[in-house]
Amino acid sequence: MEGGGGDAASAVAPLAKWRNDFSRAFQYYLDRSTPHPVHRWLGTFAAAAVYFLRVYYVQGFYIVSYGLGIYILNLLIGFLSPKIDPELEALDGASLPTKGSDEFKPFIRRLPEFKFWYSITKAFCVAFVMTFFSVFDVPVFWPILLCYWIVLFVLTMKRQIMHMIKYKYVPFSFGKQKYTGKKPAASSSGLMRD
Repeated sequence: MEGGGGDAASAVAPLAKWRNDFSRAFQYYLDRSTPHPVHRWLGTFAAAAVYFLRVYYVQGFYIVSYGLGIYILNLLIGFLSPKIDPELEALDGASLPTKGSDEFKPFIRRLPEFKFWYSITKAFCVAFVMTFFSVFDVPVFWPILLCYWIVLFVLTMKRQIMHMIKYKYVPFSFGKQKYTGKKPAASSSGLMRD
């Protein structure tokens, strides 16, 4: 009777080991991709293109695309928003600097770029897998969904942009500022000739 429990445990052990090895390898490559944002985003755009081609050729899964669009809009709002909302922080007395004499506080995103990228990439992969199951192909009139999503996007972005203008923050920085140091002055020996 003891042999029956040992067989189940021995069958689970290789599966757990494989899962652990896969998890470690996945995390290793994920960590290695961190300093390469351009390559990461190119891969995400490739995954998005594959997804859009799949939806186009199948001529369906519009409700999945709509849900994907709403999820991406939600991620975008988190990416563009500061970690500490100035409207709520103003009640406590501390806020983003609004004039030159205020203390400088760097913009910290509510959703960091890496997590934003990772979530969008996962969303496209999950949506792609969903296109292989007919249960998710709900018949809808897709132009209505598209119009509704565009209206939702415009209203949400308008509110977000007004928030950025009101509290004077810009959520984009295109790399770190590079300091080259002092430039060498023209030497007097080069200017005067004998």
